[in-house]
Amino acid sequence: MDLVLNLAPRVVIRNDHLKAYPYDHYDGGVKRAASVVIPAIAIDRTSARPLFRQIYEGYREAIVDRRLRPGQRLPSTRGLAAELEISRVPVLNAFDQLLAEGYLESRVGAGTYVAGSLPGEPSAAGERPVARGPAPRPGRRVVSRAPAVLLRAAPEPWFQGWGAFRVAEPDVDHFPFPVWSSLVARHCRARGSLLHYGDPAGYGPFRESVAAYLRTARAVRCEAAQIMAVSGSQQALEISARVLLDPRSPVWIEEPGYRGARDVLTIVGARLVPVPVDDQGLDVAAGIARCPRARVAYVTPSHQYPLGVTMTASRRLRLLEWAQNNGSWIIEDDYDSEYRYGSLPIASLQGLDRDSRVIYVGTFSKVLFPALRLGYIVIPTDLVRRFMVVREAMDIFPPTLNQAVLADFIAEGHFARHIRRMRQVYGERRGALAKAIADDLGTRLQVLGSPAGMHLTAALSKGPRDRRIAVRAARQGLWVMPLSTCYLGRGARQGLVLGYGGTSAAAMPAAVRRLRAVVTSG
Repeated sequence: MDLVLNLAPRVVIRNDHLKAYPYDHYDGGVKRAASVVIPAIAIDRTSARPLFRQIYEGYREAIVDRRLRPGQRLPSTRGLAAELEISRVPVLNAFDQLLAEGYLESRVGAGTYVAGSLPGEPSAAGERPVARGPAPRPGRRVVSRAPAVLLRAAPEPWFQGWGAFRVAEPDVDHFPFPVWSSLVARHCRARGSLLHYGDPAGYGPFRESVAAYLRTARAVRCEAAQIMAVSGSQQALEISARVLLDPRSPVWIEEPGYRGARDVLTIVGARLVPVPVDDQGLDVAAGIARCPRARVAYVTPSHQYPLGVTMTASRRLRLLEWAQNNGSWIIEDDYDSEYRYGSLPIASLQGLDRDSRVIYVGTFSKVLFPALRLGYIVIPTDLVRRFMVVREAMDIFPPTLNQAVLADFIAEGHFARHIRRMRQVYGERRGALAKAIADDLGTRLQVLGSPAGMHLTAALSKGPRDRRIAVRAARQGLWVMPLSTCYLGRGARQGLVLGYGGTSAAAMPAAVRRLRAVVTSG
Protein backbone atom coordinates (compact mmCIF):
# COMPACT_ATOMS: atom_id res chain seq x y z
CA MET A 1 0.00 0.00 0.00
CA ASP A 2 1.30 3.48 -0.85
CA LEU A 3 1.59 5.20 2.51
CA VAL A 4 1.45 8.64 0.97
CA LEU A 5 -2.27 8.27 1.76
CA ASN A 6 -1.46 8.01 5.44
CA LEU A 7 1.40 10.47 5.59
CA ALA A 8 0.19 13.30 3.41
CA PRO A 9 1.25 16.75 4.59
CA ARG A 10 -0.05 18.59 7.61
CA VAL A 11 0.01 22.37 7.71
CA VAL A 12 2.72 23.35 10.15
CA ILE A 13 2.82 26.74 11.84
CA ARG A 14 4.41 28.20 14.90
CA ASN A 15 2.91 27.28 18.27
CA ASP A 16 4.08 29.24 21.31
CA HIS A 17 3.77 26.13 23.48
CA LEU A 18 5.60 23.74 21.14
CA LYS A 19 9.21 24.71 20.68
CA ALA A 20 9.63 21.80 18.31
CA TYR A 21 8.30 24.03 15.52
CA PRO A 22 10.77 26.93 15.23
CA TYR A 23 9.32 28.47 12.11
CA ASP A 24 9.66 32.13 13.07
CA HIS A 25 12.34 34.51 12.03
CA TYR A 26 13.22 38.02 13.08
CA ASP A 27 13.26 40.93 10.68
CA GLY A 28 14.47 44.23 12.07
CA GLY A 29 13.60 43.22 15.62
CA VAL A 30 10.02 42.34 14.68
CA LYS A 31 8.91 38.73 15.01
CA ARG A 32 7.28 37.51 11.83
CA ALA A 33 5.51 34.19 11.25
CA ALA A 34 6.53 32.14 8.25
CA SER A 35 4.09 30.02 6.28
CA VAL A 36 5.65 26.56 6.26
CA VAL A 37 3.96 23.33 5.25
CA ILE A 38 5.20 19.77 5.34
CA PRO A 39 5.54 18.44 1.75
CA ALA A 40 3.78 15.23 0.74
CA ILE A 41 6.41 12.57 1.20
CA ALA A 42 5.84 8.83 1.45
CA ILE A 43 7.58 6.95 4.25
CA ASP A 44 7.02 3.34 5.21
CA ARG A 45 8.25 2.31 8.66
CA THR A 46 7.98 -1.36 7.66
CA SER A 47 10.24 -0.97 4.63
CA ALA A 48 13.79 -2.29 4.53
CA ARG A 49 14.88 1.04 3.07
CA PRO A 50 16.32 3.39 5.73
CA LEU A 51 14.09 6.28 6.77
CA PHE A 52 16.66 8.86 5.74
CA ARG A 53 16.67 7.39 2.22
CA GLN A 54 12.87 7.54 1.99
CA ILE A 55 12.85 11.17 3.15
CA TYR A 56 15.68 12.08 0.79
CA GLU A 57 13.97 10.46 -2.21
CA GLY A 58 10.59 11.98 -1.29
CA TYR A 59 12.03 15.51 -1.18
CA ARG A 60 14.12 15.03 -4.31
CA GLU A 61 11.06 13.80 -6.25
CA ALA A 62 8.96 16.74 -4.98
CA ILE A 63 11.67 19.15 -6.14
CA VAL A 64 12.20 17.52 -9.53
CA ASP A 65 8.41 17.32 -10.10
CA ARG A 66 8.25 21.04 -9.13
CA ARG A 67 5.77 20.48 -6.31
CA LEU A 68 8.45 22.30 -4.36
CA ARG A 69 9.72 25.36 -6.22
CA PRO A 70 13.09 27.14 -6.22
CA GLY A 71 13.32 29.52 -3.27
CA GLN A 72 10.51 27.80 -1.32
CA ARG A 73 11.27 27.58 2.38
CA LEU A 74 11.35 24.18 4.05
CA PRO A 75 10.46 23.22 7.62
CA SER A 76 13.21 22.79 10.19
CA THR A 77 14.61 19.30 10.64
CA ARG A 78 13.35 19.30 14.23
CA GLY A 79 9.83 20.29 13.16
CA LEU A 80 9.74 17.71 10.35
CA ALA A 81 10.92 14.95 12.67
CA ALA A 82 8.26 15.87 15.25
CA GLU A 83 5.54 16.01 12.60
CA LEU A 84 6.47 12.59 11.19
CA GLU A 85 7.01 11.22 14.72
CA ILE A 86 10.48 9.89 14.00
CA SER A 87 13.97 10.59 15.22
CA ARG A 88 15.65 13.77 13.99
CA VAL A 89 18.74 11.83 12.84
CA PRO A 90 17.32 10.42 9.56
CA VAL A 91 15.92 13.86 8.73
CA LEU A 92 19.32 15.47 9.27
CA ASN A 93 20.99 12.84 7.12
CA ALA A 94 18.44 13.32 4.32
CA PHE A 95 18.83 17.12 4.38
CA ASP A 96 22.63 16.85 4.42
CA GLN A 97 22.52 14.68 1.30
CA LEU A 98 20.10 17.07 -0.47
CA LEU A 99 22.35 20.00 0.44
CA ALA A 100 25.41 18.17 -0.84
CA GLU A 101 23.73 17.37 -4.15
CA GLY A 102 22.55 20.94 -4.67
CA TYR A 103 18.80 20.42 -4.28
CA LEU A 104 18.67 22.55 -1.13
CA GLU A 105 20.54 25.58 0.08
CA SER A 106 21.00 26.83 3.64
CA ARG A 107 20.75 30.53 4.49
CA VAL A 108 22.38 31.56 7.74
CA GLY A 109 19.77 32.66 10.26
CA ALA A 110 16.94 32.16 7.78
CA GLY A 111 16.56 28.39 7.32
CA THR A 112 16.71 25.90 4.47
CA TYR A 113 15.28 26.55 1.01
CA VAL A 114 14.90 24.77 -2.31
CA ALA A 115 17.92 25.75 -4.35
CA GLY A 116 17.44 28.46 -6.96
CA SER A 117 19.48 26.49 -9.49
CA LEU A 118 18.75 22.78 -9.47
CA PRO A 119 20.85 19.90 -10.79
CA GLY A 120 19.29 18.43 -13.90
CA GLU A 121 16.57 21.07 -13.91
CA PRO A 122 14.18 20.61 -16.88
CA SER A 123 13.98 23.28 -19.51
CA ALA A 124 10.98 25.59 -19.58
CA ALA A 125 9.58 23.69 -22.56
CA GLY A 126 9.74 20.44 -20.62
CA GLU A 127 7.97 21.58 -17.44
CA ARG A 128 4.75 19.98 -16.36
CA PRO A 129 3.27 22.31 -16.71
CA VAL A 130 -31.70 36.55 -7.56
CA ALA A 131 -39.10 41.23 -4.54
CA ARG A 132 -42.33 41.00 -4.42
CA GLY A 133 -44.03 41.58 -7.79
CA PRO A 134 -47.51 41.59 -9.27
CA ALA A 135 -49.60 38.46 -8.84
CA PRO A 136 -49.40 36.16 -11.88
CA ARG A 137 -52.34 36.36 -14.25
CA PRO A 138 -54.20 33.18 -15.26
CA GLY A 139 -52.75 31.38 -18.24
CA ARG A 140 -50.20 28.88 -19.30
CA ARG A 141 -46.80 29.39 -17.66
CA VAL A 142 -44.20 26.98 -19.03
CA VAL A 143 -41.00 26.52 -17.01
CA SER A 144 -38.22 23.96 -16.78
CA ARG A 145 -39.14 20.62 -15.22
CA ALA A 146 -35.79 20.29 -13.44
CA PRO A 147 -36.54 22.41 -10.30
CA ALA A 148 -39.82 20.51 -9.76
CA VAL A 149 -37.80 17.53 -8.55
CA LEU A 150 -36.20 19.66 -5.84
CA LEU A 151 -39.52 21.29 -4.89
CA ARG A 152 -40.91 17.85 -4.03
CA ALA A 153 -38.34 17.41 -1.26
CA ALA A 154 -39.73 17.53 2.29
CA PRO A 155 -38.85 20.54 4.51
CA GLU A 156 -35.58 20.17 6.40
CA PRO A 157 -35.91 21.84 9.84
CA TRP A 158 -32.42 20.69 10.85
CA PHE A 159 -30.97 23.37 8.57
CA GLN A 160 -33.11 26.20 9.99
CA GLY A 161 -30.91 27.22 12.92
CA TRP A 162 -27.40 27.50 14.29
CA GLY A 163 -26.06 25.78 17.37
CA ALA A 164 -25.46 22.32 18.73
CA PHE A 165 -24.93 19.64 16.06
CA ARG A 166 -25.53 21.93 13.06
CA VAL A 167 -23.65 20.35 10.16
CA ALA A 168 -21.04 22.48 8.35
CA GLU A 169 -20.93 25.14 11.07
CA PRO A 170 -17.36 26.24 11.81
CA ASP A 171 -16.36 28.04 14.98
CA VAL A 172 -16.11 31.65 13.82
CA ASP A 173 -15.19 32.85 17.35
CA HIS A 174 -11.68 31.50 16.84
CA PHE A 175 -11.22 33.23 13.48
CA PRO A 176 -8.57 36.00 13.54
CA PHE A 177 -10.90 38.84 12.53
CA PRO A 178 -8.48 41.65 13.52
CA VAL A 179 -5.91 40.26 11.07
CA TRP A 180 -8.56 39.75 8.37
CA SER A 181 -9.97 43.27 8.91
CA SER A 182 -6.50 44.76 8.59
CA LEU A 183 -5.94 42.98 5.29
CA VAL A 184 -9.36 44.09 4.00
CA ALA A 185 -8.55 47.70 4.93
CA ARG A 186 -5.18 47.45 3.21
CA HIS A 187 -6.73 46.40 -0.09
CA CYS A 188 -9.62 48.88 0.18
CA ARG A 189 -7.11 51.71 0.55
CA ALA A 190 -5.14 50.45 -2.42
CA ARG A 191 -8.24 50.25 -4.68
CA GLY A 192 -6.81 50.21 -8.20
CA SER A 193 -7.35 47.10 -10.27
CA LEU A 194 -9.55 45.41 -7.64
CA LEU A 195 -12.42 47.69 -8.72
CA HIS A 196 -12.33 46.75 -12.39
CA TYR A 197 -13.46 43.72 -14.38
CA GLY A 198 -11.26 40.74 -13.71
CA ASP A 199 -10.11 37.45 -15.13
CA PRO A 200 -12.90 34.81 -15.42
CA ALA A 201 -10.56 32.41 -13.63
CA GLY A 202 -9.94 34.75 -10.72
CA TYR A 203 -7.34 37.06 -9.20
CA GLY A 204 -3.83 36.08 -10.22
CA PRO A 205 -2.04 36.23 -6.85
CA PHE A 206 -4.87 34.25 -5.24
CA ARG A 207 -4.56 31.51 -7.84
CA GLU A 208 -0.79 31.43 -7.33
CA SER A 209 -1.25 31.09 -3.55
CA VAL A 210 -3.82 28.32 -3.90
CA ALA A 211 -1.69 26.42 -6.41
CA ALA A 212 1.38 26.58 -4.16
CA TYR A 213 -0.64 25.43 -1.14
CA LEU A 214 -2.27 22.54 -2.99
CA ARG A 215 0.97 21.32 -4.52
CA THR A 216 2.70 21.23 -1.17
CA ALA A 217 -0.04 20.40 1.34
CA ARG A 218 -2.38 18.23 -0.73
CA ALA A 219 0.00 16.68 -3.31
CA VAL A 220 -2.14 18.14 -6.11
CA ARG A 221 -0.45 18.41 -9.49
CA CYS A 222 -1.34 21.90 -10.68
CA GLU A 223 -0.24 25.31 -11.88
CA ALA A 224 -1.93 28.64 -11.24
CA ALA A 225 -3.25 28.61 -14.81
CA GLN A 226 -5.37 25.56 -13.90
CA ILE A 227 -6.98 27.23 -10.86
CA MET A 228 -10.43 28.85 -11.09
CA ALA A 229 -11.83 30.83 -8.16
CA VAL A 230 -15.51 30.09 -7.50
CA SER A 231 -18.25 30.95 -5.02
CA GLY A 232 -17.72 27.84 -2.90
CA SER A 233 -17.75 24.20 -3.87
CA GLN A 234 -21.42 24.32 -4.90
CA GLN A 235 -20.64 26.62 -7.82
CA ALA A 236 -17.60 24.53 -8.61
CA LEU A 237 -19.86 21.50 -9.00
CA GLU A 238 -22.30 23.41 -11.21
CA ILE A 239 -19.61 24.71 -13.57
CA SER A 240 -18.03 21.27 -13.76
CA ALA A 241 -21.37 19.63 -14.52
CA ARG A 242 -22.13 22.13 -17.28
CA VAL A 243 -18.77 21.51 -18.91
CA LEU A 244 -18.72 17.72 -18.62
CA LEU A 245 -22.35 16.62 -18.99
CA ASP A 246 -25.13 16.56 -21.53
CA PRO A 247 -28.82 15.96 -20.65
CA ARG A 248 -29.28 12.36 -19.44
CA SER A 249 -25.56 11.74 -19.11
CA PRO A 250 -25.10 9.03 -16.45
CA VAL A 251 -23.19 10.04 -13.32
CA TRP A 252 -22.00 7.87 -10.47
CA ILE A 253 -22.86 9.38 -7.09
CA GLU A 254 -21.99 8.04 -3.68
CA GLU A 255 -24.77 6.23 -1.79
CA PRO A 256 -25.16 7.71 0.77
CA GLY A 257 -23.77 11.03 -0.43
CA TYR A 258 -23.87 14.79 -0.48
CA ARG A 259 -27.37 16.14 -1.19
CA GLY A 260 -26.02 19.38 -2.65
CA ALA A 261 -24.16 17.50 -5.37
CA ARG A 262 -27.27 15.49 -6.24
CA ASP A 263 -29.26 18.73 -6.56
CA VAL A 264 -26.76 20.33 -8.93
CA LEU A 265 -26.59 17.24 -11.11
CA THR A 266 -30.38 17.03 -11.16
CA ILE A 267 -30.68 20.66 -12.29
CA VAL A 268 -28.37 20.07 -15.25
CA GLY A 269 -30.38 17.00 -16.27
CA ALA A 270 -27.92 14.23 -15.42
CA ARG A 271 -29.05 10.66 -14.82
CA LEU A 272 -27.95 9.77 -11.29
CA VAL A 273 -26.53 6.29 -10.67
CA PRO A 274 -26.19 5.58 -6.90
CA VAL A 275 -23.08 3.54 -6.11
CA PRO A 276 -22.79 2.06 -2.61
CA VAL A 277 -20.12 3.20 -0.15
CA ASP A 278 -18.62 0.77 2.36
CA ASP A 279 -15.76 1.03 4.83
CA GLN A 280 -13.30 1.26 1.91
CA GLY A 281 -15.10 4.11 0.16
CA LEU A 282 -16.95 4.04 -3.17
CA ASP A 283 -17.43 0.47 -4.43
CA VAL A 284 -15.95 0.85 -7.91
CA ALA A 285 -16.83 -2.71 -8.93
CA ALA A 286 -20.49 -2.06 -8.03
CA GLY A 287 -20.40 1.14 -10.08
CA ILE A 288 -19.05 -0.68 -13.12
CA ALA A 289 -21.70 -3.38 -12.74
CA ARG A 290 -24.50 -0.78 -12.54
CA CYS A 291 -23.31 1.62 -15.24
CA PRO A 292 -19.92 0.92 -16.84
CA ARG A 293 -20.17 3.85 -19.28
CA ALA A 294 -20.94 6.64 -16.80
CA ARG A 295 -19.67 10.01 -17.98
CA VAL A 296 -18.64 11.24 -14.51
CA ALA A 297 -18.01 9.85 -11.03
CA TYR A 298 -18.52 12.28 -8.12
CA VAL A 299 -16.54 11.25 -5.03
CA THR A 300 -15.36 12.52 -1.64
CA PRO A 301 -12.40 10.16 -1.18
CA SER A 302 -10.45 11.81 1.65
CA HIS A 303 -13.40 12.07 4.07
CA GLN A 304 -16.56 10.60 2.55
CA TYR A 305 -19.70 12.62 3.12
CA PRO A 306 -21.54 11.67 5.27
CA LEU A 307 -20.09 8.35 6.50
CA GLY A 308 -16.59 9.72 7.14
CA VAL A 309 -14.66 6.79 5.65
CA THR A 310 -11.49 7.16 3.58
CA MET A 311 -11.21 5.57 0.15
CA THR A 312 -8.45 2.98 0.15
CA ALA A 313 -5.48 3.09 -2.18
CA SER A 314 -6.68 0.09 -4.18
CA ARG A 315 -10.13 1.67 -4.71
CA ARG A 316 -8.51 4.95 -5.78
CA LEU A 317 -6.32 3.24 -8.35
CA ARG A 318 -9.24 1.16 -9.64
CA LEU A 319 -11.37 4.31 -10.02
CA LEU A 320 -8.63 6.07 -11.96
CA GLU A 321 -8.14 3.01 -14.18
CA TRP A 322 -11.89 2.90 -14.94
CA ALA A 323 -11.91 6.60 -15.84
CA GLN A 324 -8.95 6.27 -18.16
CA ASN A 325 -10.18 3.13 -19.89
CA ASN A 326 -13.72 4.49 -20.27
CA GLY A 327 -12.86 8.08 -21.19
CA SER A 328 -14.79 9.25 -18.10
CA TRP A 329 -14.18 12.05 -15.62
CA ILE A 330 -13.88 12.14 -11.82
CA ILE A 331 -14.97 15.10 -9.71
CA GLU A 332 -13.04 14.97 -6.43
CA ASP A 333 -14.72 17.07 -3.73
CA ASP A 334 -12.06 17.66 -1.06
CA TYR A 335 -14.29 19.72 1.22
CA ASP A 336 -12.60 19.41 4.64
CA SER A 337 -9.35 17.49 4.14
CA GLU A 338 -7.39 19.85 6.40
CA TYR A 339 -8.93 18.33 9.53
CA ARG A 340 -7.82 14.86 10.56
CA TYR A 341 -7.23 13.91 14.19
CA GLY A 342 -6.05 10.31 14.26
CA SER A 343 -3.51 10.64 11.43
CA LEU A 344 -2.00 13.11 9.01
CA PRO A 345 -4.22 14.55 6.22
CA ILE A 346 -4.91 12.21 3.31
CA ALA A 347 -3.27 13.02 -0.01
CA SER A 348 -5.51 13.92 -2.93
CA LEU A 349 -6.83 11.47 -5.51
CA GLN A 350 -5.88 14.02 -8.16
CA GLY A 351 -2.23 13.65 -7.22
CA LEU A 352 -2.34 9.99 -8.28
CA ASP A 353 -3.93 10.78 -11.64
CA ARG A 354 -1.59 10.41 -14.61
CA ASP A 355 -4.24 10.86 -17.33
CA SER A 356 -5.72 14.24 -16.26
CA ARG A 357 -9.13 12.71 -15.58
CA VAL A 358 -9.75 14.36 -12.17
CA ILE A 359 -11.41 17.74 -11.61
CA TYR A 360 -10.39 18.74 -8.09
CA VAL A 361 -12.78 20.91 -6.04
CA GLY A 362 -12.07 22.62 -2.71
CA THR A 363 -13.51 25.38 -0.53
CA PHE A 364 -12.47 27.81 2.20
CA SER A 365 -16.02 28.00 3.64
CA LYS A 366 -15.39 25.18 6.12
CA VAL A 367 -11.91 26.15 7.23
CA LEU A 368 -12.48 29.94 7.49
CA PHE A 369 -16.16 31.05 7.55
CA PRO A 370 -19.21 30.16 5.41
CA ALA A 371 -20.07 33.72 4.34
CA LEU A 372 -16.70 33.97 2.59
CA ARG A 373 -18.16 31.91 -0.30
CA LEU A 374 -14.79 31.29 -1.87
CA GLY A 375 -13.52 28.03 -3.30
CA TYR A 376 -11.58 26.77 -6.26
CA ILE A 377 -11.44 24.21 -9.08
CA VAL A 378 -8.27 22.59 -10.38
CA ILE A 379 -8.96 21.98 -14.07
CA PRO A 380 -7.17 19.60 -16.46
CA THR A 381 -5.19 21.74 -18.88
CA ASP A 382 -7.12 20.66 -21.98
CA LEU A 383 -10.43 21.71 -20.35
CA VAL A 384 -9.39 25.14 -19.08
CA ARG A 385 -10.85 27.09 -22.01
CA ARG A 386 -14.17 25.23 -21.80
CA PHE A 387 -14.45 26.04 -18.09
CA MET A 388 -13.64 29.68 -18.87
CA VAL A 389 -16.40 30.15 -21.43
CA VAL A 390 -18.98 28.55 -19.13
CA ARG A 391 -17.82 30.77 -16.25
CA GLU A 392 -18.03 33.92 -18.38
CA ALA A 393 -21.58 33.01 -19.44
CA MET A 394 -22.62 32.45 -15.81
CA ASP A 395 -21.26 35.51 -13.98
CA ILE A 396 -18.33 36.95 -16.02
CA PHE A 397 -15.74 36.76 -13.23
CA PRO A 398 -15.53 36.14 -9.47
CA PRO A 399 -15.45 39.04 -6.92
CA THR A 400 -11.87 40.15 -6.45
CA LEU A 401 -11.56 41.72 -2.97
CA ASN A 402 -11.82 38.56 -0.87
CA GLN A 403 -9.45 36.77 -3.22
CA ALA A 404 -6.84 39.48 -2.71
CA VAL A 405 -7.32 39.40 1.06
CA LEU A 406 -7.09 35.63 1.23
CA ALA A 407 -3.98 35.59 -0.96
CA ASP A 408 -2.21 37.75 1.63
CA PHE A 409 -3.76 35.77 4.48
CA ILE A 410 -2.13 32.63 3.07
CA ALA A 411 1.18 34.20 2.07
CA GLU A 412 1.76 35.84 5.47
CA GLY A 413 1.23 32.60 7.40
CA HIS A 414 -2.15 33.38 9.00
CA PHE A 415 -3.93 30.58 7.14
CA ALA A 416 -1.47 27.92 8.28
CA ARG A 417 -1.65 29.19 11.87
CA HIS A 418 -5.47 29.15 11.85
CA ILE A 419 -5.63 25.62 10.44
CA ARG A 420 -3.34 24.25 13.09
CA ARG A 421 -5.24 26.00 15.90
CA MET A 422 -8.61 24.80 14.64
CA ARG A 423 -7.36 21.25 14.09
CA GLN A 424 -6.66 21.09 17.82
CA VAL A 425 -10.00 22.72 18.73
CA TYR A 426 -12.09 20.45 16.50
CA GLY A 427 -10.14 17.37 17.54
CA GLU A 428 -11.00 18.07 21.18
CA ARG A 429 -14.67 18.63 20.29
CA ARG A 430 -14.93 15.43 18.30
CA GLY A 431 -13.34 13.51 21.15
CA ALA A 432 -15.76 15.05 23.64
CA LEU A 433 -18.73 14.23 21.39
CA ALA A 434 -17.66 10.63 20.82
CA LYS A 435 -17.12 10.11 24.56
CA ALA A 436 -20.49 11.66 25.46
CA ILE A 437 -22.23 9.40 22.91
CA ALA A 438 -20.49 6.35 24.36
CA ASP A 439 -21.45 7.39 27.92
CA ASP A 440 -25.08 8.42 27.29
CA LEU A 441 -26.18 6.84 24.01
CA GLY A 442 -23.86 3.86 23.59
CA THR A 443 -26.74 1.40 23.28
CA ARG A 444 -28.54 3.57 20.72
CA LEU A 445 -25.82 5.04 18.50
CA GLN A 446 -22.76 3.53 16.83
CA VAL A 447 -20.12 6.03 15.69
CA LEU A 448 -18.99 5.52 12.08
CA GLY A 449 -15.98 6.59 10.06
CA SER A 450 -12.59 7.96 10.97
CA PRO A 451 -11.83 10.92 13.27
CA ALA A 452 -11.75 13.75 10.76
CA GLY A 453 -13.64 16.76 9.44
CA MET A 454 -16.29 18.73 11.31
CA HIS A 455 -19.09 16.19 11.62
CA LEU A 456 -19.58 12.75 13.12
CA THR A 457 -22.06 10.19 11.82
CA ALA A 458 -23.66 7.61 14.13
CA ALA A 459 -25.92 4.73 13.10
CA LEU A 460 -29.15 4.16 15.05
CA SER A 461 -29.38 0.65 16.46
CA LYS A 462 -33.02 0.90 17.57
CA GLY A 463 -35.81 3.33 18.38
CA PRO A 464 -37.68 5.85 16.20
CA ARG A 465 -36.75 6.75 12.63
CA ASP A 466 -33.98 9.27 12.20
CA ARG A 467 -36.12 11.89 10.43
CA ARG A 468 -38.63 11.87 13.31
CA ILE A 469 -35.79 12.33 15.78
CA ALA A 470 -34.34 15.22 13.76
CA VAL A 471 -37.70 17.03 13.57
CA ARG A 472 -38.22 16.66 17.34
CA ALA A 473 -34.64 17.72 18.03
CA ALA A 474 -35.03 20.90 15.97
CA ARG A 475 -37.94 21.91 18.23
CA GLN A 476 -35.44 21.67 21.12
CA GLY A 477 -32.78 23.73 19.35
CA LEU A 478 -30.68 20.70 18.38
CA TRP A 479 -29.84 20.65 14.69
CA VAL A 480 -29.14 16.98 13.90
CA MET A 481 -29.35 15.79 10.31
CA PRO A 482 -30.97 12.39 9.56
CA LEU A 483 -28.58 10.08 7.74
CA SER A 484 -31.42 8.63 5.64
CA THR A 485 -31.76 11.94 3.74
CA CYS A 486 -28.35 11.31 2.21
CA TYR A 487 -29.65 8.27 0.29
CA LEU A 488 -31.20 8.44 -3.14
CA GLY A 489 -32.49 4.86 -3.35
CA ARG A 490 -34.36 2.59 -1.00
CA GLY A 491 -32.93 0.78 2.00
CA ALA A 492 -31.52 3.92 3.61
CA ARG A 493 -29.55 3.38 6.78
CA GLN A 494 -30.96 5.08 9.88
CA GLY A 495 -28.61 7.39 11.75
CA LEU A 496 -27.73 10.92 12.79
CA VAL A 497 -25.16 13.29 11.32
CA LEU A 498 -23.84 15.51 14.10
CA GLY A 499 -21.77 18.62 13.49
CA TYR A 500 -19.44 19.68 16.29
CA GLY A 501 -17.81 22.82 14.87
CA GLY A 502 -20.15 25.22 16.68
CA THR A 503 -20.20 23.58 20.14
CA SER A 504 -17.34 23.74 22.62
CA ALA A 505 -15.88 20.57 24.14
CA ALA A 506 -17.09 21.69 27.59
CA ALA A 507 -20.68 22.13 26.36
CA MET A 508 -20.77 18.81 24.50
CA PRO A 509 -21.86 16.47 27.36
CA ALA A 510 -24.89 18.64 28.17
CA ALA A 511 -25.85 18.85 24.49
CA VAL A 512 -25.67 15.05 24.18
CA ARG A 513 -27.82 14.61 27.29
CA ARG A 514 -30.45 16.84 25.67
CA LEU A 515 -30.20 14.73 22.52
CA ARG A 516 -30.58 11.54 24.58
CA ALA A 517 -33.90 12.85 25.92
CA VAL A 518 -35.09 13.32 22.33
CA VAL A 519 -33.84 9.93 21.09
CA THR A 520 -35.31 7.96 24.02
CA SER A 521 -38.67 9.77 24.12
CA GLY A 522 -40.22 7.20 21.76
